[in-house]
Amino acid sequence: MELDKAATAAQAHVIGVKSWLAYAGVVALAVVLFAGALPLAFMWNEIAAAGVLAVSALLVAYRFLLVRSVQLYYDDVGVWVHSGVLPWKKGVSGVKWRDMDDATYVNGFVSWATRSYTVRIGHRFTKGSEIVLHNIARGRQAVETVNAVHQEMIRSGEFE
Repeated sequence: MELDKAATAAQAHVIGVKSWLAYAGVVALAVVLFAGALPLAFMWNEIAAAGVLAVSALLVAYRFLLVRSVQLYYDDVGVWVHSGVLPWKKGVSGVKWRDMDDATYVNGFVSWATRSYTVRIGHRFTKGSEIVLHNIARGRQAVETVNAVHQEMIRSGEFE
């Protein structure tokens, strides 16, 4: 069993993670909690402030780890997204190469300026099974890579 995991990990190629723009939401949450809610709690009671501090720290840490956990990668079977921090929330979802329609990214001024793109990996048969990720660093290159690998597989006749 361990050998299979090592062999699969050796073949996986990470092509996308969340960009710095995704962490801006975590920073904004931290500012609201630590600069807004915490001083208000101190005005009311020190014990309440300690509770607000503990809950705020846990919430900000969880959100940071959640953003950090997102990985877009491909292997010989398809394109996958791994995400989740807590054991019951961790998971992998994706699109197999044979079922893939195309990979696209949303281009705009903000995307261009921040190099943070919304990436969509389409499924040929159902919209519910496609991958849509926001704020992916170098998402444009990730889409180009996925489309190039997919075209190479089609040309080599791997789906027949």
